[in-house]
Order: sequence, then C-alpha cells, then structure tokens
Amino acid sequence: MEPLRLNKFLAQAIGISRREADDLIVSGIVSVDGKPAVLGQRIDKSSKVCYNGKIIPFERGGEFLYVALNKPAGYVCSRRKQGDAPTIYELLPARYQMLKTVGRLDKDSSGLILLTNDGDFAFQMTHPKFVKTKVYEVELDHALEPLHQQMISDFGIEIGDGVSKLGLLKLNDERTKFEVTMSEGRNRQIRRTFQALGYSVKNLHRKTFGKFQLSGLGSGEYTEINLDSQNQS
Repeated sequence: MEPLRLNKFLAQAIGISRREADDLIVSGIVSVDGKPAVLGQRIDKSSKVCYNGKIIPFERGGEFLYVALNKPAGYVCSRRKQGDAPTIYELLPARYQMLKTVGRLDKDSSGLILLTNDGDFAFQMTHPKFVKTKVYEVELDHALEPLHQQMISDFGIEIGDGVSKLGLLKLNDERTKFEVTMSEGRNRQIRRTFQALGYSVKNLHRKTFGKFQLSGLGSGEYTEINLDSQNQS
C-alpha cells in the first residue's frame, strides 16, 4: 500500500474534514511515531499515529464508508443511551461503530439516516449553503385545516428560531397524512411547525435525503452505499 497523507487518514478515521484534520495537526495534539505531526506528512501501516494520546489503528483510516439505515422509532442517534432508549449503533455491526450520523432524527421519528467517516461528505450534506431536499411522511393527530396548510406552504410559521416553510402534499382524504418536503434541518422543525398551529405529529418517517433513498430497506435494516454508483444514477 502506498503511503497515505496524514490528514486524509485522520479525516477517515475520526469522521472530520481534511481541513479540520489539518487544524488538529497544527494544534499539536497529533503525533506520529512519538513525534509531533506536521502538515503534508505521509504515513503507512508501520506508523504509530496518536490523537489526544490515544493510538488510532491504521485500519480505521483505510477507507471512507457510507451507510444508509432505516431507523426505527424509539432509537436515538447517539452512541450513548438516553434513559432506556436503545441507540442506532445497536443495529450496526462492529465495522460501522465508528461512523458518525449525517444529521439526526429524534427518538420518536423513523426513516433514513446516513452514517459516514467522511467529514467532507457530512459537511456537504448538512451545511445550509448546500441545499439538500428531504422528504417525509407525516401523520397528524387530527385533520389539517386547509387554511393552515396554506399558511405552512405559502407563508411559513414562526417557530421561535425563525419562520418554517414546508411543502405539503395530502396523502389521504381525512387530511391527517401528508408528504412533507423541506430543505432546512432545524431541531424538530416539522413537529414544532405543526405544534405551533395546535397539531401533534403522531408519526414522522423520512423517505429521502438529497439523492439518497431508503430503497426498500425494512425497519432496522442498513446497507453500505457506493457513492460512485450514486453519482452515475
């Protein structure tokens, strides 16, 4: 195997961008073979890389990984349990335990979650300057008034941290189920938007995130993504 640039290795191993990896190197908290790391340095399998005093196995920086998971409701997007709630990492094998989530879904929501150790990919998927459309299926506790649908879709609703504007498509005659389209990612934005008008969201399920879809994954199932094939589709 040819020598690997240290910043690329750190980015893959820790799940950060290469620029962030360069910042870590400059900060002095990364060492190679007992000596402070330097920008532009290359390493190989025999190199002993330490970050914050802990050795990073070379295998962790060998490749970028991308995983799509159909998160069940009741699971948290964290490595640590929150009360009695299980974490999504309990659904994944050891190979994917070091991956970080690309954004989150709250405990009561289900659907598509992406995980990766590619910090640049995560940044491009979540930063507001890169608009990524997300589509959800939402079920409300009672029928949505036509006026409220127009308010949400055409004007937006103030939810405390700004105006929330969502695309809504009715999915049943009872007006309790809607396809919701959005490009923002504020905390619990969909739930807070409906709550501001007196509705509770009973079920929230994400179907798509940018160009990525669940593609038939059952609840709790996952698949590794090949970005090359995604880029060609």
